[in-house]
Amino acid sequence: MPAFVVAPVRPVGHAQTVKRTQIPAPGDRTRGRLIGVYNANGGLIGEAAYLIGKILGTAHCALCDITHSPVRRKKEWGELARRLPVSIELKHLDELTGAQRSVVDAGGAPVVLRDTGSGYEVLLDAGDLDSVGGDVAGFERLLLDRLGS
Repeated sequence: MPAFVVAPVRPVGHAQTVKRTQIPAPGDRTRGRLIGVYNANGGLIGEAAYLIGKILGTAHCALCDITHSPVRRKKEWGELARRLPVSIELKHLDELTGAQRSVVDAGGAPVVLRDTGSGYEVLLDAGDLDSVGGDVAGFERLLLDRLGS
């Protein structure tokens, strides 16, 4: 199974769509792949609702703080995703499969899930993600420690 990077594409006059780009991955990066789940819905309405909530202090997503600056995805995040020993896919709450949704509903978001092949398990929970304070390097250290790398 090839690794994919999800990149948002917004054609003029259209709602947000998602473009999946296949990237050659070194070795088997799909085994044990990771799913990072934002504490927000996707699309223009979901992202706008999160932004308003963040400004008002009613919404918080530690994974958003790790992957994004106030205006765009952090360059450091892209570099980290390319060098990780496993692939990582980022999803919004409204983009989850049924199995992913069950795990997230039980433990909350944001969260990083590991695909075990027979289901999903929580690798990093909201408290873990909060502990790195939005720092990509701190996230990398924590993640690699949990992965045993």
